[in-house]
Amino acid sequence: MKKLISVLTLVVIAFALAACGQSKSAENKKITVAASPAPHGEVLEHAKEEMKKKGYDLEIKVVNDYKVPNKLLDKGDVDANLFQHVPYLNAEKKSHGYKIEEVGKVFTTPMGVYSKKYKNIKDIPEGSTIYVSNNPAEEGRFLSFFVNEGLVKIKKGVKIEDAKFDDIVENKKHLKFNNQQGAEFLPKTYKSGEGAAVIMNSNYAMDNGLKPSKDAIVMEDKSSPFANILAVKEGHKNDKKFQELIKVLQSKDMKHFIEKKYGKDVVPYEAK
Repeated sequence: MKKLISVLTLVVIAFALAACGQSKSAENKKITVAASPAPHGEVLEHAKEEMKKKGYDLEIKVVNDYKVPNKLLDKGDVDANLFQHVPYLNAEKKSHGYKIEEVGKVFTTPMGVYSKKYKNIKDIPEGSTIYVSNNPAEEGRFLSFFVNEGLVKIKKGVKIEDAKFDDIVENKKHLKFNNQQGAEFLPKTYKSGEGAAVIMNSNYAMDNGLKPSKDAIVMEDKSSPFANILAVKEGHKNDKKFQELIKVLQSKDMKHFIEKKYGKDVVPYEAK
């Protein structure tokens, strides 16, 4: 009787271990990614089939608030996220202590200046208000449009991607930058006609029915240092599943998909 119980116990343990192993294996084959709706979520949707061929189940959690994806990743509610560039990630890590790292760059959603009143950035009159998001990591990005046109100068030695409004040393037209709202509200500000111009990312513009390459009076070019990245928890960027995912996201097929679907409104990353 004791032998029978021992044998049964071993069988139960074996089944339990096997089930546990299968469960862990299934978990390892699933990748949950938090992403902005478009183009981020749509790009990941396109990646699903190729990832399935590689044996991975790609699940997309769409989030329209840029303060949320890093929180979800830090808490372990998702495995990765796709919505931010490196300067923003660095600012988030500094502010919140997140242990998050870049796996690789995917594409750039070019930022643009939008105006219902002016066709050229140089036509914006003195003392005008420019609406921008309340994202401090992008202040240099906002300023770059005006620096490039010679309307604003920043301190010597400060890289444009690191620049802050406090680094302005010359503002020829005394422009005012209103940064009191989140990026998701800027399309509404633009449509209402507030201020002389609104600066926003192409993904927020597209989500609100705008075509950046047509509606923006000026846009970033391919030299922009603000490519959006696939990010994961520190220590995991070399995990096989994330390396497989970044290969798909940087593939020729994905480049073709992005160019065909978005034209100049989204710029696929090209490794140098």
